[in-house]
Amino acid sequence: MGNKTLRVLAVDDDMINRKLIKSMLMKVENISEVVEAVNGMDALEILKKDLGIDIILLDIIMPIMGGIDFLKVTRADDRLKSIPVIVLTTDETIRTTALNEGANDFITKPVREKDILSKITRLIL
Repeated sequence: MGNKTLRVLAVDDDMINRKLIKSMLMKVENISEVVEAVNGMDALEILKKDLGIDIILLDIIMPIMGGIDFLKVTRADDRLKSIPVIVLTTDETIRTTALNEGANDFITKPVREKDILSKITRLIL
């Protein structure tokens, strides 16, 4: 299990949140890189160019393109629909919508390290 192979895309318009998530994730021995995106549109641009993303951590409330719209687009795309997505949000009521739109899991903000690590592990390791 020692080889660092997993690449995570963290999508959040809040830079502090992205840095926090990145610092948590870089402690995981299997994660080699955390790519950052500032909104759904930005994330889609990255995914078009980079097919090596293994899992996506997705904020919901973002300018330009929010998480639910991002889910709709990726789940309709054959190349992207199999990438697991964990939704991060402060709003519990969005959980059902996100899961219905194809999210694989859900973490309530503020994100706790043990939550994020256990969910990622369950989905991809």
